[in-house]
Amino acid sequence: MTRTSSITTLLLIVLAIYWSFRALMPTYEADASVSKTSFSTDRALKHVQQMSQKPHAVGFSGHSEVREYIITELEKMGLETSLQQGYTAGDWGNLSKAINILARIKGSESGKALLLLSHYDSSPHSSFGASDAASGVATILEGIRAFLATNTTPKNDIIILITDAEELGLNGADVFVNNHSWKKDVGLVLNFEARGSGGPSYMLIETNRGNATLIKEFTKANPEYPVANSLAYSIYKELPNDTDLTVFREDGDIEGFNFAFIDDHFDYHTANDTHDRLDKKTLAHQGSYLMPLLNHFSEIDLTNLKSLNDSIYFNVPFFKLVSYPNEWVWPMYGLAVLCFLVLLFYGFKRKTLQINQIAKAFIPMLMTLLITGVVGYFGWSFLKWMYPAYKDMLHKFTYNGHTYIFAFVFFAIGVCFWVYNRFNKVKPANLIVPPLLIWLLICGLLNHYLIGASFFIIPVFALIASFMVLINQKKPNVFLMTFLALPALFMFAPFVKMFPVGLGLEMLLATTLFTTLIFLLLLPVVGFYRKKRRLAFFIFLLFLGCMISAHLNSGFDKENPKPSSLLYVLDANSNTAKWATYENSLSNWTRPFLSTDKKRAEILSDKTISSKYSSGFTYVAKAPLKEIAPMQLLKTKDTIIENSRFINLSVTPKRSINRLEIFTATTLEAATVNDIALSEHFLKNRRYGKLITHYVSDNDSTVLQLQFPKDSILELTIYEASNDLLTNKNFSIPQRPEDNIPMPFILNDAILVTKTVRFE
Repeated sequence: MTRTSSITTLLLIVLAIYWSFRALMPTYEADASVSKTSFSTDRALKHVQQMSQKPHAVGFSGHSEVREYIITELEKMGLETSLQQGYTAGDWGNLSKAINILARIKGSESGKALLLLSHYDSSPHSSFGASDAASGVATILEGIRAFLATNTTPKNDIIILITDAEELGLNGADVFVNNHSWKKDVGLVLNFEARGSGGPSYMLIETNRGNATLIKEFTKANPEYPVANSLAYSIYKELPNDTDLTVFREDGDIEGFNFAFIDDHFDYHTANDTHDRLDKKTLAHQGSYLMPLLNHFSEIDLTNLKSLNDSIYFNVPFFKLVSYPNEWVWPMYGLAVLCFLVLLFYGFKRKTLQINQIAKAFIPMLMTLLITGVVGYFGWSFLKWMYPAYKDMLHKFTYNGHTYIFAFVFFAIGVCFWVYNRFNKVKPANLIVPPLLIWLLICGLLNHYLIGASFFIIPVFALIASFMVLINQKKPNVFLMTFLALPALFMFAPFVKMFPVGLGLEMLLATTLFTTLIFLLLLPVVGFYRKKRRLAFFIFLLFLGCMISAHLNSGFDKENPKPSSLLYVLDANSNTAKWATYENSLSNWTRPFLSTDKKRAEILSDKTISSKYSSGFTYVAKAPLKEIAPMQLLKTKDTIIENSRFINLSVTPKRSINRLEIFTATTLEAATVNDIALSEHFLKNRRYGKLITHYVSDNDSTVLQLQFPKDSILELTIYEASNDLLTNKNFSIPQRPEDNIPMPFILNDAILVTKTVRFE
């Protein structure tokens, strides 16, 4: 290959990779003056700004303000709103009073209704909730406004449901699905969510049956920038990241689509989830989904969306969403294997292929997979060892996380070029055989264990075509080889980024291995490069540059603040107090309060208030006693009937609190909290002995009705928390510095009172 051809094809490969990302989402242009019948990102942004002025979790002052804003905006459009409220504990044992907002646009026919869904509560206690999920609410508000401006009467009713207490356990959705009369009218749900503050919005289907009809109708709606694949859906089903839509599917057998963005994951559930940090292109992407889907699904029959069959689907530039039936999976795989075997036989017959050359070709492939796999596997552990403060980013995605992804990609490519440079004497046709074998093996395993990823076979067909050309031509057209490499680049390049962005930097293994496997698919092109060693050297320099850049940005500042935590823990039984933190690397703000003796923290963490990632206290220190009013416990019933003992207990706060949590190791036969019965399944499978978490509104009491074996001793450990440590008049805690934010997913900035009671 000539130097010009090498440079040109390399530039084409880089351009294809760029386009694989560029085609995922729209660009942003100021559009405040766009037609009233069109979706305006700027108008939606104004809603986001208004709803993210302050944290607005359930029980916080901003919560009711956001609710009133949404009601006002819906009524400005001429819609009649209603509120639905009720207690529920959901499936997670998280009790709260949810207040849902509803409105309805009447259709011309009496079929099933289309429901637009998002939630208005933010995560406790410091998140401003701009992305999660003011962006979803704003998308619906602006989309409905634009739809109504057309003066079109839809065939189907359109229900707008803005739920409450999603962050606490999907409680608002639970209240609607299991208690509201409109639930029976719903035929399809469009749910808008967020798990970051940027990047493309992924479409994920929720269905109890097959997805074939849903995919067919989604394709007919023709959104401009669909980002969806059956692999993501298969993985999503295995993860515990439920949304409100999950309640509709599980409790109501109602299907729907989730639209959620996950990039810039470090902002998720933090004080950085603000209007300014929300990517405008991302909000535009949400709007590009809503409008065509709203127009399509408000006009078709929503009673015929269920299907027993699944489809394999994926997005690709120029073709948008491609799909085909699951029934094609094994025939396509069989055809690929057959083509490979025929070409293998033909290659040996032509003497283009030689056994010894193929054997040598296995060496570089296995070496690259081994080296990049080992580095990727230990990459996150190494980074945490180098930078201990990374452990305090519970998202496992650091502010410089994208730089690390680039670094590990460059490392994997550099290794590939360096290793394959040492095997230049292996003829290209022979060099392709091991990659074809490994890819066919991978596709076979995916077909069996993760069928949603079976579309991986399509770039393998392109590699088989390249293999055929190489068998017949010693000097094939390099541009033809580059063209045949495009499916691998268009389809797989975004996955290199998606896994660590969505699942954290501990998934750098997926980045390095995926990069290596893509390189193997590109061997019909890059295998002809004569200067692989120079390319390897250049790419290793890029790797080094990324690592230096990441190092220089590994600290924290105002734009990228360090998560920190501080709690005051008062043991009401012993009348002793401690300072406590969840930080692994103490910030300058928390260090003056805390000891570095971790053993003392382990004792306090033995029964700690629950957190998303099961985090425990890391450091504690003795604290001065303060006058904190403990909760009041009142036993209103204690009786034995046959073999069971029944105790009713009321826990009433004597100060303003946000959260009350109760643990018990006692086996319970039945339990009711604030007239909400906890399911038998939950009682048998309680994690860490948790009985209930009550996210308190209006300083309500927690009323327990417990039934347990009469010979048992009931012991309850009660944690009562208020998020007012920094504002409580009993304390003089300095304000957090600008380079710190409250650590998410845990109890923070809190005064925690613990009390253990026994009923013998």
